[in-house]
Amino acid sequence: MIIFSLITLTLYTFLIGSLYWGFTKVKTFKPHTRSNETSFSIVIPFRNEAKHLPELLHSISELDYSKNHFEILLINDGSEDISESIINHFTQTHRELQITLLQNKRHSNSPKKDAISLAISHAKCNWILTTDADCVLPKTWLNTFNAFIQGHPDCQLIVAPVTYFTTSKFLNIFQWFDVMSLQGATIGGFGIHQPFLCNGANLGYKKQAFYDVNGFAENDAIASGDDIFLLEKISKKYPESIQYLKSTDAVIYTHAQPTLKDLISQRKRWASKTKAYTNKFSQITGLLVLSTNALLICLFICMSFGDFSPTYFTGLCAVKFAVDFMLIYKSAVFFNQEKGLKWYIIIAILYPIFCSYVAVVSLFTSYAWKDRTFTK
Repeated sequence: MIIFSLITLTLYTFLIGSLYWGFTKVKTFKPHTRSNETSFSIVIPFRNEAKHLPELLHSISELDYSKNHFEILLINDGSEDISESIINHFTQTHRELQITLLQNKRHSNSPKKDAISLAISHAKCNWILTTDADCVLPKTWLNTFNAFIQGHPDCQLIVAPVTYFTTSKFLNIFQWFDVMSLQGATIGGFGIHQPFLCNGANLGYKKQAFYDVNGFAENDAIASGDDIFLLEKISKKYPESIQYLKSTDAVIYTHAQPTLKDLISQRKRWASKTKAYTNKFSQITGLLVLSTNALLICLFICMSFGDFSPTYFTGLCAVKFAVDFMLIYKSAVFFNQEKGLKWYIIIAILYPIFCSYVAVVSLFTSYAWKDRTFTK
């Protein structure tokens, strides 16, 4: 058991160390140009988002970019609240903006993929930017994307940063640590030329690239994964044309899940797509991360029954916690959110339990999302 534990932890340390090194290799981008403005079609699916839409729409109205160089495509995915009324009122009071409200047409088991595909078929611009209805966009968002595209004319897909609004609630803090880890791994993957993660809340790609890889075909039986599967497909077709936009001027903020039940449903939704990943590095990374977290749970149980040394267990935990902290710290500094790091030890102890639990329940249960139930 000790030898197996040491091998697993060594591999895990090498993995996270590589991502940490990769993080440092991705250069921070500082936009300089405002000329030759790129035209963007901003795609935003929504369902029952009356609570968050006013905040999103206000941030759209504040975008520091030529109004005739972007359009907003909002896709109503069967909302049962006043979301559509909020959008109609906003459209009437902001006639300077090009806003199109579409009604989603379900063709698959993935409503969000259907909504995005519908919007792209109506998009007038060559560049598609996707975000979510519970997000807030920075004023500099489009300017930063434009400058980056001007400096990378051959780019087909751009992954950009996402973080949570932070509060003093413990559940929010827990999720913030998780997103810091994911963002660190995302950036690190690009730094070692193994892009394997992205977030559809801040993603850009050429419309033609979407059609060149046949959109979401072959993946639309899985409810989630509109972002990851597209990254995999475009990366395979254009391996040298995928970039990470590492800029604080492009950071999108979103809201953490309000309840533990919602958080578990979200993570089960994310877990449901992993079996369909085709990226080998992504598969290995997911397996190693899950194995390491599950290993700590197993070793703790063995230690409780006197079958494993407390000294070895403490040492293994210390190494894992230290390695994880390095990558999370890097992310926190980039996002200028270091204040949350004081909770690290508590979160580090709880996370293996949460990770292992979600992995197990996702194998045997369905999940609910946006008032709909999806099978695993």
